[in-house]
Amino acid sequence: MRPLLSVPSRPRPGRRARRAAPPARGRARHIAPLDGLRGCAVLAVLLFHAGHLGGGFLGVDLFFVLSGFLITGLLLGETARRGRVDLAAFWGRRARRLLPALTVMGTVTLLLTWAFGTPAVLGFALDDAPWVAAQAVNWHFVTEQIGYWNASGTRVFAHLWSIAVEWQFYAAWPLVVAVAGRGRGGERRVAVLAGAGALVSLLLMLRLGDAVDTTRAYEGTDTRAFALLLGALVATAPVRGLIARVPARLAGAACALLVCGLAAAWALTEGQHAPGLFRGGLFTHSLACALLIALLAAAPDGRVGRLLGSAVPRRLGELSYSLYLWHWPVYLLLPDEVLGVGGRGRTALAIAVSLGAAVLSKVLVEDPVRFRARWAAGRRGLVALAAAAAVAAGVWALVPQPHPGAGTVDVERLEAT
Repeated sequence: MRPLLSVPSRPRPGRRARRAAPPARGRARHIAPLDGLRGCAVLAVLLFHAGHLGGGFLGVDLFFVLSGFLITGLLLGETARRGRVDLAAFWGRRARRLLPALTVMGTVTLLLTWAFGTPAVLGFALDDAPWVAAQAVNWHFVTEQIGYWNASGTRVFAHLWSIAVEWQFYAAWPLVVAVAGRGRGGERRVAVLAGAGALVSLLLMLRLGDAVDTTRAYEGTDTRAFALLLGALVATAPVRGLIARVPARLAGAACALLVCGLAAAWALTEGQHAPGLFRGGLFTHSLACALLIALLAAAPDGRVGRLLGSAVPRRLGELSYSLYLWHWPVYLLLPDEVLGVGGRGRTALAIAVSLGAAVLSKVLVEDPVRFRARWAAGRRGLVALAAAAAVAAGVWALVPQPHPGAGTVDVERLEAT
């Protein structure tokens, strides 16, 4: 999802920068630094899955907070303009933005796993695929007690638990905003509900985070909802009003401090066993992300905003969804050594292949659907959607199940991953 809020003009040289009051809700604008934040988040996840950044999985929390902020801003903006939220149109836009790339990636990944994966990996892929299609794979992993931290090396769809969490949020939260956000004081009510929901979610994580298997706390929609809801909270007028009162110089220093703090957390955290991770650590990290996003949205032309909004992180952020989808199947299916290259060289090659797949996905699938190319609009679009769904279902049905016991998990490779 690309951020849709614009960058205000910079103050003229020689004048003191002023903090404007929170703008009235209007049409969506674009905030370039938020694209850069998304680029940093996906890079952290890529490095984590390659074994080079112990706390890179925290980038997923930054994704969650950004999603809550952007979606809530869009919903409240529509309420301000039209007096209501067109839920069908909202869900349609989300489906056009996210489902085509997910469908293509899932179908191609099944075929590649059939061709290049072990029988065990193929069996898991066929087992997980229907749950991916239902946007409930996180609960499948929780119910089956498939630990994310020690089983992801055998499952090409392990990373899609977070996509499922976001989809479930998109299904429920717009209903809340549509009801609570209408009329006078609507944004205040939404802020109260978002804040209260985040605290309830935190309490659930505190209760469930002490288990030996942390999959329930880590992948449950209810236990991870606080990240999305904190993002929603800082998108409301009461919080934006408070942020607008912060002097520009102090806001810039706070942004720099928060960026350094997040970078330190990603570098120093070591997986699920990090002290306090499930005892408030994830909540604190998400709160820091929410504050950073709110400050950047209020003053995107500061030094930190200009750095995050520069070309490389911004372009990476624009590819982040496709890159997130493709990177893990590439990591898992790529041989341990390619042309005699392993280790960090293999990581660089895997990232390059993932980037190539992400660019193709964006150019050939995502952008045409989002911007309604002729083949993706009207009746043609419905036909294309039905055909894609039929192909995906057909591939899943026709790929043969591996014979029981035909393959075993490569424990050494799993531990290395």
